[in-house]
Amino acid sequence: MSAPVRWQGRWTTEEDTQAFARQLATCPAIAHATLTLQGDLGAGKTTLVRHLLRALGVRGRIKSPTYAVVEPHSTIDCAVMPAGEPLLIWHFDFYRFNDPREWEDAGFRELFASHGLKLVEWPERAGDFLPPVDLRIDIEPDEMTPHAHIDLDQDTHRKVSATALTPTGRLLLEALA
Repeated sequence: MSAPVRWQGRWTTEEDTQAFARQLATCPAIAHATLTLQGDLGAGKTTLVRHLLRALGVRGRIKSPTYAVVEPHSTIDCAVMPAGEPLLIWHFDFYRFNDPREWEDAGFRELFASHGLKLVEWPERAGDFLPPVDLRIDIEPDEMTPHAHIDLDQDTHRKVSATALTPTGRLLLEALA
């Protein structure tokens, strides 16, 4: 039996987002993966990244890279890494790119070629310059949430899909199963 190529689910609370992030963080393949996060402004991409970084052991302030384009992180407390070996993480946000060539001009080729986890928001703005992606995560508002749950914050309801695009991506999906 082959590994799954797609996972679909719903997040009705922030705790659901956190649980998803914790599951991803248990997979050793996360240490050298490239994940893209797709969704409109306010979809929950950065919230997912924050939960994932916390689950991987990142401490301190985790800010959005919207203005800086990239925020580097590292952790020595990551269970998927050998003892004493840091996990390097880069969180990219290409929202402000007006032309895909800005990716090349920014010198990101070396970062993407290095070991570590790469998390990319607004990947479409890098166009064809973006290297192969392991896992694509799409987050969108859940319009099908029953009105019977009116007491829940409708802004937190999301439909989520994760699509594996490589063998590494399939390993990550197995962690979500």
